Amino acid sequence: MISVLQVKASRDIMGWSQADLARHSRVSEPTIARLESLEGELGGREATAEMIRRALENAGVAFIDENGGGVGVRLRKHRRKGSR
Repeated sequence: MISVLQVKASRDIMGWSQADLARHSRVSEPTIARLESLEGELGGREATAEMIRRALENAGVAFIDENGGGVGVRLRKHRRKGSR
């Protein structure tokens, strides 16, 4: 599960507004605003949270699990064509 802070941080590093996330995830903007107004783990229906997570991951966001240093997000490196 990802946190609300991870979703907000993901939008920030992508330069996305709530409207952008709504468009990419096919979740309504009011729903995203409501979910982001809460704290803790991303709530709502499981399918809704999965659609949000998938949209951000498809855009290049990698979610970092709690590993002693706290949860976080980062952009994945994109491999160049022909590189291994």
